[in-house]
Parts: sequence; structure tokens; C-alpha cells
Amino acid sequence: MAYSRTYASILEQSRRHWRGLAVGGTLLLLAAGGGLLLKPESKSEAASAPHPMAPRGRVTVEVLNGSRRQGAARTATRVLRRSGLDVVFLGNADSMVRSTRIVARRGDSVRARYVAAALGMGAVAVETDTFRRVDVTVILGEDFRPKPEVHP
Repeated sequence: MAYSRTYASILEQSRRHWRGLAVGGTLLLLAAGGGLLLKPESKSEAASAPHPMAPRGRVTVEVLNGSRRQGAARTATRVLRRSGLDVVFLGNADSMVRSTRIVARRGDSVRARYVAAALGMGAVAVETDTFRRVDVTVILGEDFRPKPEVHP
């Protein structure tokens, strides 16, 4: 068999050399990871709660686009569904509105406030309507600006 000298310098090194590199690398990783674990939480992360406490049961929502921007209802539907809300209908509102409204249809303002928190905006109003089969109606206004991560 022919003797290859290509890897001779690597193969002839002592094991202590490689063991020292492995131990040093492990200690470096542990020190860096330990620093991340011991880092105190910033005030903005601790103070920002994503949503108030979720109401009991299923919350059914309809989203109506009352703005001139196409696709606003679809974008708001994505935001609400990612928050665990059940959007059963989306479409256009009867008229254009300037500001976003969250309307509680069953008289339960807790559910409407939860939807407003999930959407990140909107004025909550209670308008009981027994003919609608939803808990909350969202009427998107011209002020609706979705976050860039959700916008199509």
C-alpha cells in the first residue's frame, strides 16, 4: 500500500492538543450561553402583555371593510385568527368609516375588548343585535394599519 503524506501533519498530532481545543470550545459556549440566561428582562418586554385574559368559550367574529383599501378585511382576519379568534365572515361594510369600531353584538363587552386587543386598535361599542349570528363585529376604518409582518 502506498503511504500518503497529505494528512501526516494532522494525524501525527497528539490527542492532548485536540482535547484542549474541545474543552476550550465547550467552555466558551457555556460562558456565552450562561450570559444569555442571566440577562435581566427589559422593562418593555415585561410590561407588554399581548392580550387581556381570553373570554370563556368560542368568540365568533365578522370583519367588515369600511375603508377604501382593498384586502383590509382579509389582513385583519389573518391577525385575528392568529390570536385564536373564530372569524366566520369577512366582507365590505355598507359605508366608509374613518375610525375602526369593535361592536359587541351579544351585549358582552369583554369579548369585544379582547378582539380590540388582538387587533391592536378600535373603539369598543355595545349594540345588541339578536339577528346576527356573531359575538363581535369589526368595522375597519381608514385608520387601520396592519403590522408589516402580517400584511400580504
